[in-house]
This record gives sequence, C-alpha cells and structure tokens, in this order.
Amino acid sequence: MPGEQPVAPGDAAGPGGPRQDRPARGARALLTVAALAVALAAADTYVVVLALTDMMAGVGVGIESLQRGTPIISGFLLGYIAVLPLIGRLSDLVDRRRILLWCLVIFVIGSAVTAAAVELPVMVGGRFLQGLGGGGLVPATLALVADLWPPGRRGMPLGIVGAVQELGSVLGPLLGALVLAVAGWREIFWLNVALGLLALLGVALIRTPTPDPTPHRAPTPDQAPIPDRAPQMVAPTPDRAPQMVAHGATERRRWWVTGTAYLLAALAAALWTLTLWAPQALTTSIELGLPFVPLDPDSTSRVATPIGLAAAAVSLLLVLLTLPRWLPLLLRADLLGATFVAVALGSLVLTFSTANPETEVLGPWGVWLLPLGAAATLAFLLRQRFAAHPLIPSGVVRRRVWPALGVSLLVGAAIVAVVVDVPLLSRLTQGTDETDAALVLVRFLVAVPVGALLGGWMLRRVGPALVAATGLAIAAVSIFAMARWERASLEELVGTTLALVGAGLGVGLAIAPVNDAALADAREDGHGTVSSLVVVARMVGMVVGLALLTSLGLRRFHLEVGTLADPTDTDALLDAAVVQVQTVLTGAGYAAALAALLALGLGFRAVGGTSHRPPPP
Repeated sequence: MPGEQPVAPGDAAGPGGPRQDRPARGARALLTVAALAVALAAADTYVVVLALTDMMAGVGVGIESLQRGTPIISGFLLGYIAVLPLIGRLSDLVDRRRILLWCLVIFVIGSAVTAAAVELPVMVGGRFLQGLGGGGLVPATLALVADLWPPGRRGMPLGIVGAVQELGSVLGPLLGALVLAVAGWREIFWLNVALGLLALLGVALIRTPTPDPTPHRAPTPDQAPIPDRAPQMVAPTPDRAPQMVAHGATERRRWWVTGTAYLLAALAAALWTLTLWAPQALTTSIELGLPFVPLDPDSTSRVATPIGLAAAAVSLLLVLLTLPRWLPLLLRADLLGATFVAVALGSLVLTFSTANPETEVLGPWGVWLLPLGAAATLAFLLRQRFAAHPLIPSGVVRRRVWPALGVSLLVGAAIVAVVVDVPLLSRLTQGTDETDAALVLVRFLVAVPVGALLGGWMLRRVGPALVAATGLAIAAVSIFAMARWERASLEELVGTTLALVGAGLGVGLAIAPVNDAALADAREDGHGTVSSLVVVARMVGMVVGLALLTSLGLRRFHLEVGTLADPTDTDALLDAAVVQVQTVLTGAGYAAALAALLALGLGFRAVGGTSHRPPPP
C-alpha cells in the first residue's frame, strides 16, 4: 500500500503476517484457543492419578494386579513422546493450523475410545491416541508463536504456552477429583471429548493468516506442492485442449476419492461406535445380536467380533484409499527416520516408565528394549548422515538451539525428582495417603506457571541467558534446601513453602527463555522441528533422570541399611529411606545448577534487539 514500509524477509508471514512491531491479526485469539488445547492435553497426563484404580476395574483388572495397569500411563507417555519429532517436522511442511486440527481430532478420538473401553488393550490404545494428539499440540503451538510474533515479541506468548502446559499438571488431578465426585471415571474422558471438540471448532473458525511452509526457499523436486490448487485459467487453444480434458478427469477423480473417503470415515466411525458401545438392545437381540458375539467363545472382547472386524476392515480400506494423499507427505518428512526415533524413544520410555521407582531402575523388559533402542538410535544417526532429506534437516539445530536442548533435558530431570520424591517424603514421614502427599506439592506446581509468565514478561527487556540462568540458580538453591529436609521438616510451613515456591518459580522462569532462544536461532523452516526437540529433550530428561537419580538413591539406601545393627529397626529404616530421598533431591539440585550454567549460552541480549517498543504512528 502507498506509504507502507517494506518488510524484510522473515518479518512477515505472507499477506497479513506479523510485522516487526506487532503480531499478526487474530494471533492472540488463535493462541488462546491453542493454549487452552495444550492445557487440556497436559491435564490429561495427570487426570488418571485418582481414577486409575476405577479405570482398571472398568476393564476387569483388579487392584491386586496393579502392575497390569501401568500401560494405561505408559501408553499415554509413549504416544506423547515417540512421534513428536515427526509431528514437529510435519508442522514445518504444512500449515500449522492443519497440524493443530489433526492433533485435536486424534486427541478427541483417543478420549472417546478410552471412555468407551471395557478391555485393557482398547483402553491402552485410546490412551496412546490421546498422548499422540496431545503431544503434537505443544510443538505446533510453539512454532505458531514463532510464525505470528516477530523476534523480540515472543517472550510473553511463549510464557503463556509454558504456563498453561504446567498449569495442566495442577488442574489434571483436580479435574479428575471433581468429576469423580459427581460421576464415574468414564465421564472424565467424555468431558475431554466435549472440550476437545470446542477447541477444534475454535481453531477451524479463527482465520489468522499463517505463513506457507518454507517461505524463503524454492521447493526442491520432492517438495513440490500437492496438486490440490486450482490451475491458472488459460485460453482453450487447440494444443492445450488435451491438457484441460486430462485436468478435468483428474479433478473428477479427486472429488470421487474425497467423497468416498468421507463416506468410509463416517461408516468406520459408526461401526466402531457400535463395536465399543455394544448397546444392550442389539447385543441381546436374537435377530441383530449375532455381529456382537465374540469369535472366541471363551472371550468377552467387543473388538474380536464380526462387527469389530468389519470396523477394522472399513478403516483399512479408508487408509488404502487415502494413501496416495498422505504417504508422500510422510515420506517427505522422512517417515523412516521418524520410525527409528519412535523405536528408540519408545524403548527408552517403556524401559524406565514401567519400573517401580521405589524398588528398581529398569522395567521388566529393559534388558531387551535397551539394546533395541540403541540399535534404532544408530540406524537413525546413519539415516541422518546419508538421507537426502533427513528428519532433522541440516542446519536446523544450530547455535543456541544446542544449549536450549541441554537446559531442557536437565530441567526435566530436576522437575521429575521434585514431583516424585517430595510426595514420597510426605508419605514416609507424615503417614499421609497419596492424595494428601500430592497436596504438599501444589505449592511447587502452582509456582511453575507463575514463573513461566514472569519469565516471558522479563524477556521484553532482558536477554534469555540472564532470565533462565537466574531462575535455575534459584531453583538449584531451593532444591538443595529440600535435600536437607529431615523427618520433621515438612511440618515447618514457612521453610517448606519457600523452598517449594522458589524451586517452582525458578524452573518456570527458564521455560520461555529456552524456547525463545531456540526459535530465534532455528531456521525459519525448522521452527516445528526445533520445538518438538525441546519438548522431547525435557521428556527424556524426566524419564531417564528419574531412573538415574532413583538408582543413586536406592544405592545410598542399601548402603545405609547395610550399616544398621538391627535391620528390622523401623525408625532406622525410615531414616535410611529419608536419606534416599535426600540423595535424589541432591542430584536434582546438581541438575538444576548445571542447567543454570548451560543457560548462560542462551545469549545475554534480548532476542530481536535491545529495544522492542513499537515505532511511533
């Protein structure tokens, strides 16, 4: 427009994109909906804390077989972490809004499957889908912030995303408790379905301009756009007539395939609904009940029935029909490399998440899964080295992305130690149940999102290194103070509150600076990939950090027990258990301190310049 200043590359996201001084039109509304979706997915991670035993009973697993219920938790975690790199890469190749929409669709489907499940494999599958959809929301939302806000203005929106993600960990158990007070555990997940559909509608209706994938580079041959756009109208010259006829046939075939796919999707949804719901009016009917009779007379499975097989067959047909549309995109995102990563991360998650942290480090399948994960990691590294278009493109992870990943890894280890061992200390020393022990942690959990918002606000003037390093130093000092807690320490309200709040605020302060520095130095076509790697680093830090720190704590516990004159002395054993907790928290303090040192590499200048005031009108 006349009189408008030219916009440098990267300062705008296409027509209507963000200018140097303000976010894109409608960006705040889209961020609000996406952030609420992230909070819902984060709450779902912890919503089963109070409902787990009821969920197990709902699928025929008794409390005496508690270990059989661990896949309900690990299935969600596996879906959350294993495919994050692939989803992050996909969000760099297509519109971020499409990724948000599909992740919400998967989350809603997973919630519905979980709510309707009456057998353990179905429930675990539903939880896996919930984790898959919920985990993909985080990197897509972080990358969306990088698209819609210019460098130097991302601190507060990144802080909001971090805050709502942490807030979900507080609201999850509370939400579960409120629903269980008035209804059953299934209503928790039906509520997820309703809220997920509202978020889906919001993302679909808010038409915020977002940039095309890889805006600053011409597409390579394998990155040619999918031919779903209308061609330019040209005059029907004789030599072009055959091309127009062929194009018309292609358009008719595309519409036929699309219409058939929608019909198959509707039919599959109806069949799966009947399979999982199994309405009594049909199952008890002599004329209509045959499709619901299990194929195995000794089985009570609703899936291994004629109608279940029909639902699976229609779903498979839908996949085969739409294969030409989505398979090229997955191959372009390096599906093979993503498979290697999924196997490696899945092996890691299942090895450590299925272990009892109070008695063992590795889960029962660790001796087989760890070598499998190592082989998959080696295969991924070779794939990265020799593939023409690897999962993590060359040059995407550079400069400050490296310290950001290191900080995220160590922060994950510090957080999980506090989350696990502070309630453990409460149960050991105060004799509280799991619910009361978890309430001791609320002061830490509430302080984390507050710190995340504060850290995002501080980035307006202060460089990410100073904000993150200061916060993590406060967290380290606070966690070291926790490591000195004795049997009666939790009765001191002021001292425990200062330590828990200090640790939570310190950890929260680092969230926005880590993401801000990583996104600022990532290539513009790699924001989704880098965001997913930051999330993966934190989750790996939580899983592996808990195992390693618990291993050190158990070793210290056994050493203490070995020095006892009377191994049956209850008080002495309790003191040894307290020493175990102190050892784990000491390790977490060192992790936070090392993270503070690494955070110095995030840069001392505010991202985008030293001043971020909008220019005068």
